[in-house]
Amino acid sequence: MVGKISVITVMSVAISLSGCALPRGAALQSEIVKNSETEDAQFAVYPVTKDLLSRFAKWPRTGNVTRYSWIGKQKGPIGRVILPGDVVDVSIWDIDENSLLISREQKVAQLQTMRVSTNGTVFVPYVGSVRVGGMTDATAREEIQNALLEVSTSAQVQLSSQPGQRHSINVVSGVNSPGAFPLAERDMTVLAALSLAGGAQSGFQNPQIRLLRGNSTYTISLAKLLKSPSLDTTLRNGDKIVVAEDESYFLALGATGREELITFPKEHVSALDAISLMGGVNDARANPEGILVLREYGSRAVRADGVNGPENTRVVFTMDLTTADGLFSAGDFKIHPKDVVYATESPINNARTIFGLIGAVFGVANQVDN
Repeated sequence: MVGKISVITVMSVAISLSGCALPRGAALQSEIVKNSETEDAQFAVYPVTKDLLSRFAKWPRTGNVTRYSWIGKQKGPIGRVILPGDVVDVSIWDIDENSLLISREQKVAQLQTMRVSTNGTVFVPYVGSVRVGGMTDATAREEIQNALLEVSTSAQVQLSSQPGQRHSINVVSGVNSPGAFPLAERDMTVLAALSLAGGAQSGFQNPQIRLLRGNSTYTISLAKLLKSPSLDTTLRNGDKIVVAEDESYFLALGATGREELITFPKEHVSALDAISLMGGVNDARANPEGILVLREYGSRAVRADGVNGPENTRVVFTMDLTTADGLFSAGDFKIHPKDVVYATESPINNARTIFGLIGAVFGVANQVDN
């Protein structure tokens, strides 16, 4: 009698378990994508395959992360040239005994340190204003010496200049030694300025270089800048540089090794990259045929044909990692900022749970029979 009760109990438990929602760590793919083909569907579902990748690439970028343009390298003057606001030191030698420039007891006359005027000139005694703006030190020296020929044919000039405070750039933050740096060389580039500032701070995920010039902001990743020297733009007076961590992230959920916000470690992250960053899928729980990417587009992106845009603002991309096409396509599919990468639960887990519970019930029944 007890044995019959045990069998009946086991069957009742099995029936009841089959109709109940068993405890799980993630949803099944069928649960998420159900009702996607109804007329009033609230989302669209697209498989990530080779045939559809080119279509997805044409759809707008999502994530509401501000993307700025960048300017290529612009050739600056060779060496340093004198600009308004720079400081100039001039020394004059003259062997003429009747020189107006120096006394007989002197060998050299050191003129007072001069600041280049806004119109690019400096004042030289007995000569007046001499234009030196836009010239190298050597050219400016010759210009002053030629101007002095009217006063003394034997005068010789030595000239040196230093950039004024007005001609500097600021590396504001995200580096080891932030500060203002004079444009000692007019051909200073972004990477040269970062080097002077001690380089980017360690620990940044995909550091972004932001160049603030006037009312404009330009942005590029440090990795891309290092890879392409032609993008190492020449700095101008007043430029500001900020190094910051990339604001892009995606959300990892489901049967994965990590369930959290994950910052983009590089400019472009593929679906396979994302799966690796989230610790892979759980071998004991995840369904490799049901990797999903949930993304929300703006209303202007929606297209009825689903060719130049999705058919709905809410889109679920499905990936099958058990096929070669699925794996290759996942490697070419780009994750957008604020995407949700979801590893669904394997339906086999339900059966395992049920059988495990039935086994436990049988164990209890056997104890009762004994």
